[in-house]
Amino acid sequence: MLSTTSEYALRALACLAGQPPGTALLGRDLAKAAEIPANYLSKILLTLRNAELVDTTRGSGGGYRLHKPAAEIFLIDIVELFDGISRNKPACFLQHQKRCSSSSSCNAHVLWADVQARYLGFLVSTPLSALAPQDPPLAGISAHAVNLPAAGGQR
Repeated sequence: MLSTTSEYALRALACLAGQPPGTALLGRDLAKAAEIPANYLSKILLTLRNAELVDTTRGSGGGYRLHKPAAEIFLIDIVELFDGISRNKPACFLQHQKRCSSSSSCNAHVLWADVQARYLGFLVSTPLSALAPQDPPLAGISAHAVNLPAAGGQR
């Protein structure tokens, strides 16, 4: 149900969520830990930064970290950036944007509606903190404690 981009974004953010507060990871280290091609990850991180889900710091000791606590970021906040689904506007399973609505639906609409409601319910109610690894797979990777504003603060 997830696009590759959403899956990669969730993996990267879960790695960041597993880090101690104030710890930033270099992009290449995050790519290695999350098993994501570095070039692909850089594009994802740009979208996440623009959505204010991650903060970036350049230079020595810089890197990426969550903009706010993982418990305050929900999976829908991430997935809707990349997959075109919305908590407010259910989508057609067959992507019939013009021909499918609750009043005039395609053949798959009724069958998909229950599955979609459960899926959206999961995304809306599950915080990123639920995906954070207990023991981050970062052996041999240098994480940098950086002096950044508190989560949710000014950049």
